[in-house]
Amino acid sequence: MTVWLRGDHLIRRSGPVARRPDEPVLLIESESFARKLPYHPHKLILLFSAMRHFRDNLRDDGRTVRYQQTETFEDGLAAHFEANPDDTLVTHRPQTESAQARLESLVAEAGGAVEFVADDRFLCAPSQFDEWRGDGRYRHEDFYRFMRRETGYLMADGDPVGGEWNYDDQNRETPPDGWTPPEPPQFEPDDVTEDVIEWVNSTFDGSYDERPYGGDWTDPEPFRWPVTRRQAVQALDHFVTNRLTEFGSYQDAMLEDEWAMSHSLLSTSLNLGLLGPAEVIERAITAYEDGDAPLNSVEGFIRQVLGWREFLRHVYRREMPSLAEANQLGANEALPDFYWNGDTDMACLSDVVDGVRERGYSHHIERLMILANFGLIYGVEPAQLNRWFHAGYVDAFHWVTTPNVVEMGLYGAGVFATKPYASSANYVDKMSDYCSGCPYYKTKTTGDGACPFNALYWDFLDRNEETLRSNHRMGLMYSHVDNKSDEELGEIRERAAEIREMATKGEL
Repeated sequence: MTVWLRGDHLIRRSGPVARRPDEPVLLIESESFARKLPYHPHKLILLFSAMRHFRDNLRDDGRTVRYQQTETFEDGLAAHFEANPDDTLVTHRPQTESAQARLESLVAEAGGAVEFVADDRFLCAPSQFDEWRGDGRYRHEDFYRFMRRETGYLMADGDPVGGEWNYDDQNRETPPDGWTPPEPPQFEPDDVTEDVIEWVNSTFDGSYDERPYGGDWTDPEPFRWPVTRRQAVQALDHFVTNRLTEFGSYQDAMLEDEWAMSHSLLSTSLNLGLLGPAEVIERAITAYEDGDAPLNSVEGFIRQVLGWREFLRHVYRREMPSLAEANQLGANEALPDFYWNGDTDMACLSDVVDGVRERGYSHHIERLMILANFGLIYGVEPAQLNRWFHAGYVDAFHWVTTPNVVEMGLYGAGVFATKPYASSANYVDKMSDYCSGCPYYKTKTTGDGACPFNALYWDFLDRNEETLRSNHRMGLMYSHVDNKSDEELGEIRERAAEIREMATKGEL
C-alpha cells in the first residue's frame, strides 16, 4: 500500500501520512496540469516547489518517497504500477463524486486500486454539512453559527463571546491618512525553489491555445510565498503578531499603494495543507484571550476560515457540475482584454489587475467589488471570469473560484447568494482612494469621462429588471430606477453600449 498525495494535499501532521508511518509516499508532478490554463507563474512555482520541499523533508526523516516527474498523471500512475504491480493507493477524497470517479478510473487503467480518506484540510465533514443543511437553503450565517457551536470557537456557555455572532459593522472602516500596515513577510527562494523558478520560466512561456496570460506573463515581482510547513508557520506567526490587530477594521478597505493591507496572506498555505484551519483559528483566539487582538478582528478572521471557506467547499461539492456553467442572468459578454493585460484607464481596475499580474494576488474585496462587480454589471459570461480567476490567482483552485466567482460575484446560480453584489462608483469611492486619481469622474453617469461603473450599474438593473425586481432585497435599488425618466434611462443604455464598445477595442 502507498500513500498518494496530490499537490494540494501536502499534509503530514494528520491524515494517511501520519496514520501510515511505515508506508511509502507517492507524489506525481504532472507537466500537463500546468498547461491546462495559462497559470500565473507564481502559482506553478508555489505548487511544484511545495511538492519538492515536502518530498525532501519526508526523505530527510527517513520516509520512502516515490516522486514521479511526468508529462501526465496517467504516465505517473503507469510508471508507479509498473514498478509496484497490484499496489493500492490511499489518497484524500477529492471535492466531487465525478472527480473521485475520474481518479478511480485513472488508477484502474494503470493496473492498481485506490482508497479514499477524509480531506484533512477542512473541519466540517460532508456528512456533517449534509445533515445540517437538510432540505433547506444554503445560508452562510446559519452555517457559521452552527460551526461556532460545533467547535466551541469564540463561545462561552452556549453564547457567542462578546454577545454578538459577528462584528461586520465594525469591519468597514477606511484607514486614516498616512496609515501604513506592517510589511508582509517574504521568503527568499532556496536552491529548490530557484530550480523550480528556472524550470517554470523556461518551460511555460505563456503560449497556450487560450489567450496567453498577459502575453508573456509580464515581469512579475520576485516570488514571495511560503513553500514549506516551517515557512507557513512563520507566516501565521507574522500575521497574528503584526497584522491581526488591524485586520478587522480595515479588511474591506482598498488603498492603491497597499496591496496586502492587514490581510493574513495564509490562503495559499491553507489550500495546500501546509497549515490546518484549526491551528490558525486557535492562534487567533489565543491572541484575543491574551489581549493582543480585538474581538472584531479575530471574529472576522474566524468567519472567513471557519465559515466562508468551509461553506463554499460544501456548496461546490453538492452543486457541481451545474454550478460551473450556471448563468441565471443570461450574461453573454466576452471577458474584456484588460483583465489579462491591465490596459485600462480605470484606476481601480488597472491597479487590481496589475497586482494580479505582478503577484497572483489581490484581497477579497478587490476580488468581489472591483473585478467581479465590474464583470457582473458589464455582463461577462460567468464561466469566462471564473476561468480567469482560476488562471490568475496563486491561491486559486476550482473549488475556491467557482462558488466565489460564478455565484457570489456574478449571481450566476442563485443557490446561496440572496442578491447580486452590484454597485456603482459610490462604493469604490467610499472604500478606497482610487477615484481621486482616476481620469473618469465618479459623480458622472453619462457623457464624456463618466465613470463606467455608474452607467453599467443602472444598465444592469434595467436589463435584468424582470428577474431582479421581485427580489425583496432589491427594492431600494429599483425605487431609484423608478425615479429615472425614460430619457435618462435611454442615455444610460447608450453610455453602457459605448463602454462595451470601448472595452472591446481596448480603449477603456
